[in-house]
Amino acid sequence: MVDIATRVHNHKWKIDPIVRSLIDTDFYKLLMCQSVFRNNPDTNVTFSLINRTTRIPLAHLIDEGELREQLDHIRTLRLTRGESTWLRGNTFYGKRQMFRPDFMEWFENLRLPPYHLERKGDQYELTFEGAWPEVMLWEIPALSVLMELRGRAVLKDMGRFELQVLYARAMTKLWEKVERLRKVDDLRIADFGTRRRHSYLWQDWAVQAMMEGLGEKFVGTSNCLIAMKRDIEAIGTNAHELPMVYAALAEGDEALAASPYDVLADWHEEHDGNLRIILPDTYGTAGFLEKAPDWLTKWTGIRIDSGDPAAGAEAAIAWWTARGEDPTQKLVIFSDGLDVGKIEELHRQFSGRVRVSFGWGTLLTNDFRGLVEDDALAPFSVVCKAVSANGRPTVKLSDNPEKAMGPQGEIDRYKRVFGVGEQERVEVVV
Repeated sequence: MVDIATRVHNHKWKIDPIVRSLIDTDFYKLLMCQSVFRNNPDTNVTFSLINRTTRIPLAHLIDEGELREQLDHIRTLRLTRGESTWLRGNTFYGKRQMFRPDFMEWFENLRLPPYHLERKGDQYELTFEGAWPEVMLWEIPALSVLMELRGRAVLKDMGRFELQVLYARAMTKLWEKVERLRKVDDLRIADFGTRRRHSYLWQDWAVQAMMEGLGEKFVGTSNCLIAMKRDIEAIGTNAHELPMVYAALAEGDEALAASPYDVLADWHEEHDGNLRIILPDTYGTAGFLEKAPDWLTKWTGIRIDSGDPAAGAEAAIAWWTARGEDPTQKLVIFSDGLDVGKIEELHRQFSGRVRVSFGWGTLLTNDFRGLVEDDALAPFSVVCKAVSANGRPTVKLSDNPEKAMGPQGEIDRYKRVFGVGEQERVEVVV
């Protein structure tokens, strides 16, 4: 097992790359990339890094030169032969050759496009602009770099013994969570913690702890590199990026209202009926379900990623029931801001009523709360989102107005088109 504390102590090397592989990313990102490569290869998209937790002054904590070094290193990466073989030949979700030969040929020759970095006060403005399939692959590595450099800034003056004790405490904290989850019957849980992890080494350790501690209850990881390295399932489907860009490209209100369903129609065709998980909250879950076409009721399940998770699951159960479907045969994946207590609570509430699954993110791979002075390693909310497509702004409403993004005028228009009324504000922890 890697001695993480010693590795962290040695980060004073000229460059210790944070991202060492193009597949050190979330599986859903590659699945979406293939779909975009097929359906929207020439769409010009701008991604921007947004620090929702403005009290964290990233530009004061992180040296600009070091940040550029890490980003420049990512631009040198290419798929290795072993990574390409794994993607081409492995079975994902029971399907061989999930990734088409034309997409793989493109991916094997890809180098990530240039980035734009500018300091604005005590924050960094980091943007990526270009062809959608290329720039979308910046999201996860960019977030990984920002999160880990912030951690390195906090840890840089700690001695070897102090670091050993810190990581021992963090390991104990995580293992106590695993021991609690062992007691949950019929648990189904995966690692979704790549984007806001403490570090790659820590995520890899957390996955190994889950594998040993939970056995078959642990069903896989969203991280492709770790999935390959540890020979476990790569987990993922789709994300808000697809409906946000499709909506921005829509001509007029009628096309805008139809765009979330157009995304899923393309997805259905792309994956031959596989990976049929609905993500309904981009423009409000209630309106999405109310207007959803009947063919969507046949899909496998739904992912709840904002708002009150119990309310979201109840809405899905009511929707399936009203459309003549048996909710007990449907999958509900909870994936927003989870920790052990919430996992236990939701499992008790919905077990037996639906098939329950959890995508455990930041508080699996980055829970160092209370372990250093001033809680300087507590996780914070930073995202990298598509902010425009072909020059038009993107919008996200979510089921929590705290997660909404886009120009106010467009937010108001989207609320009108999608029939979104008053929403309950929920604090965004991570």
